[in-house]
Amino acid sequence: MTRVLVVGSINMDLVVTARRMPKLGETLLGDGFATHPGGKGANQAVAAARLGAEVALLGCVGDDAFGRDLRAHLEREGVDCRGVATVPGPTGIAAITVSGGDNAILVVPGANHQLTPAHLDAAEQAFIDADVVLTQLEIPLAAVRRAAELAARHKKPLLLNPAPAVPLPEELLQRVTLLTPNEHEFLTMLAQPDADWRALLAERPGKLVMTHGKHGAYFALARGQLRHQPGFEVQAVDSTGAGDTFNGALAAFLPLGLEEAVRRANAAGALSVTRPGAQGGMPTLAELEAFLENKA
Repeated sequence: MTRVLVVGSINMDLVVTARRMPKLGETLLGDGFATHPGGKGANQAVAAARLGAEVALLGCVGDDAFGRDLRAHLEREGVDCRGVATVPGPTGIAAITVSGGDNAILVVPGANHQLTPAHLDAAEQAFIDADVVLTQLEIPLAAVRRAAELAARHKKPLLLNPAPAVPLPEELLQRVTLLTPNEHEFLTMLAQPDADWRALLAERPGKLVMTHGKHGAYFALARGQLRHQPGFEVQAVDSTGAGDTFNGALAAFLPLGLEEAVRRANAAGALSVTRPGAQGGMPTLAELEAFLENKA
């Protein structure tokens, strides 16, 4: 069982459905409303836990009902939340309006932006205990940098999902074991929006996996050979959370080697789009194994 430490965001998603998007200044009656656990850190933690990993999460929730509900939900999913701090103020939220196939999203980080290097220092034992550390960019960059420093100190592989995409300092990139961007995030984090991603991939052998939606994932082996893991054909219902499922699975299966981990992560991501919701569609280990056996 892989021990995965996730350092990341915890949100409550507030989802409104409507027949059309409201215009500026307009009030419309919506068709439905639901709340769903979210946040890239929490999503990736749940994905890894469902796939059999032993998962601990470091993050922050607010001292409100959303924070209490999210902590209870994560614990039910088998995620160790001893490193989730409750801080003054609201829990992070994403307000999502959905109409037809389109959506509009406002994210308010709330408690997520209160995660500091000091929180991580206080939980250093979690880095010592982990086999793999996984983080993203919905928390302050200072916390991401500290996670990279602690992972390096204890010689633990660090996976960084660079989303939301921002240019990243070379000092941080040098500490990352494996970057997991999509194509847009890849070019943005390197501040080279017009570059040839295939050439850039080859320049970082064994250090980068680029996801490409239904087309699968691309990566370069340690000797620089470019590899393509094709996507798995499924009937897509909702692509929300597919990237987070991929990352959680990649961390869970990384000890099997990069090629096998990417294959399984790709399959997990494909399975996740066959059901609605970010966490709602994430597969269990038994579901993933049955899916792969059927595709063999």
